[in-house]
Amino acid sequence: MNSTSATLAAWGNAWLSGHVGLDEAVDAVERHGGPQVIGTVPPGDLPFEEGVPLRAALVRLRGLPGTRPAMFRLALPVQGDPLGLVGPGEFNQAALEAREGVLLRLADRQVGLVPTTDRRGSSYVGVSWSPYPANDTIPQVPGLAEAEQGLKTTLIEVARELEGVDDVAGFAPAVQRRVAALDARHADGVLPPGYPQRARGVAEQAARLAAVVDLADDRAGRGLSAHQADARSRSLRRLDAAVRRALVAAHASLPR
Repeated sequence: MNSTSATLAAWGNAWLSGHVGLDEAVDAVERHGGPQVIGTVPPGDLPFEEGVPLRAALVRLRGLPGTRPAMFRLALPVQGDPLGLVGPGEFNQAALEAREGVLLRLADRQVGLVPTTDRRGSSYVGVSWSPYPANDTIPQVPGLAEAEQGLKTTLIEVARELEGVDDVAGFAPAVQRRVAALDARHADGVLPPGYPQRARGVAEQAARLAAVVDLADDRAGRGLSAHQADARSRSLRRLDAAVRRALVAAHASLPR
């Protein structure tokens, strides 16, 4: 769950709260996903221009009357669990296909941003953010304490459920390498300066578990019986849901 949307939401909020400058925030986002631009803009009254770099788009929003950014919210939806989405259908569908997105609260409206990989030629890889009109409502997401407890409980239950699955032990070396790489990328924490310490801790634990879920998906349960494969799949879906809730809740715990 290497979410570009999570990075934009976190550093965007750190910028809006005054804990980092715009250049520092955009640099952090681009270290994660490469150069960032605004992608296809659908017809309608959206304050974005196609092809404009993300940095310039945010500067323009800050300067336009009635469009000053107020808050970034993270969405990590999957089919059957539209976590963080508010509609309408076009935005929801795009975010579901990407399995991520950002709600940007402006002074006069709310806009959805959905990332896609931007490839040009053989060497350029970046991110293109497609803007969509979003319903002007607050998404229904868990609070930090609820999400933290849910993550702890789910982890205990999933570990118990997977005791009889033969391939669990085989994850250990690869998981350690993945988590070590994660720690190297986020030496100062998953969340930027300004976020409450509790939110930072929840986000870091969720990011580590997300790496475990991603690696488990890659292995696809090879060598398991049908019963083991079914139990493994159910358990990983439960853990994935708890991880996504923890990440969304941590990112919504706005910097002070």
